[in-house]
Amino acid sequence: MFSNSIGIDLGTANTLVYVKGKGVVINEPSVVAVNEKTGQVVAIGGEAKKMLGRTPGHIRAVRPLVEGVISDFEVAQEMLAYFIKRVISGRFSYFSGPTIVIGVPSMITNVETRAVRDAAKNSGAGEVCIVEEPMAAAIGIRLPVHEPVGNMIIDIGGGTSDIAVISLDGIVSGKNLKIAGDKLNQDIIQYAKDEFKLLLGEKTAEEAKIAIGSVIKDGEGLEMAIRGRDMVTGLPREVIVTDVDIREAIMKSINGLIAATKEVIEETPPELVSDIMHRGIVMAGGGALLKGLAQAFESELKIPVFVADDPLTAVVRGTGIILENLDAMRDILVQNDEDIPPR
Repeated sequence: MFSNSIGIDLGTANTLVYVKGKGVVINEPSVVAVNEKTGQVVAIGGEAKKMLGRTPGHIRAVRPLVEGVISDFEVAQEMLAYFIKRVISGRFSYFSGPTIVIGVPSMITNVETRAVRDAAKNSGAGEVCIVEEPMAAAIGIRLPVHEPVGNMIIDIGGGTSDIAVISLDGIVSGKNLKIAGDKLNQDIIQYAKDEFKLLLGEKTAEEAKIAIGSVIKDGEGLEMAIRGRDMVTGLPREVIVTDVDIREAIMKSINGLIAATKEVIEETPPELVSDIMHRGIVMAGGGALLKGLAQAFESELKIPVFVADDPLTAVVRGTGIILENLDAMRDILVQNDEDIPPR
C-alpha cells in the first residue's frame, strides 16, 4: 500500500526517478550548486542548472557525473539524497530505506559500480540493485529481452552511448562510447571557435543543437542567432549559424557512433544478426531525438532503425518494470560483490 520502491536513471545530463505505483515523478538536470565558503548545497536540479556558467567565485555549479560515472562522490550523494527524500512517503520512510534500482552505463568498472551503490546506500537506500542502462532501456520499451531473439538497442545519453545486442536476459555484444550529447555540444563549441572565432557557453551550444541540429539535409535550411565572446576583441558578438554548420560540427562524432554500431554487429552471432535485420534497431535516450539520426543510421547500416516512444524515459521506465518484477528479474541485475561466493 505504501511503496518504498524507487527506480533511478542516474544520467550525466538528467536524473529521472520512478516511484512504484506512481510512474516517473522527477526529471531534473544532474547539476548541484555548492557554496565553496560554507560547503553547503545551494541548489539541486533545474535551479542549479540555471546557475551553470553564471555563478560568482564562491559558488560552484557542478555536474557530479561525468561520462556516466560519479566524479564527485559527496555531491552525487547529496543529489541522490535530495531526490530520494522528495519522493519517499515521509512517515513510513524511517521503517526501512527504499529498495532502489539504478541504471548505470554498461561496461563500467567494479569500482565505479560500487561508487553508485555506496552513494545510494549513504543517501538512505535499503536494498540497491544495479542494472545496465541498455538492458533497462530495452525493458522500458518492451523489447522481448527474455526470449532467444536478437534485440539491438542504441541508447544515446548525455555522457555516454551504449550499443548492445540483447538475448535471453543478457548482453551478447556491446560497446560503451564517450560520444553522446555532451560530446556533440563540445563539437559545436570547437566549431564556433575555429570558424567564427567565437567562444560559446555549453548551454548556448546545446540550444543550437536542439533547435537547428540535424544529421541529414531535410527541406529548407534552418538558422539561429548565437551569442558569445569574440576571441579577438574580447567583446560580445552575435553570429548566425545554420543547420549546415551544426551538421559539419557534429558529423565526425556521428560517424564514430555509426562505426561503433557496425563493430557491434560484426561481433554478433549470425543468427542474432538475422533477427536484427528482420526486427530492426531501436534508439533510446535524449540523443535519439536529434533530427535525421535514425535515417542516417538506417542508410549506412541497411537495417531498419526506429526511435522509441518517449526515448528520454526509456531507462527509468525499465527500472520501474524491474521493480514491479524484482524477484523474477534478478538475473539481469549487475551482481553485487557481496553476492559473489568466494572461490
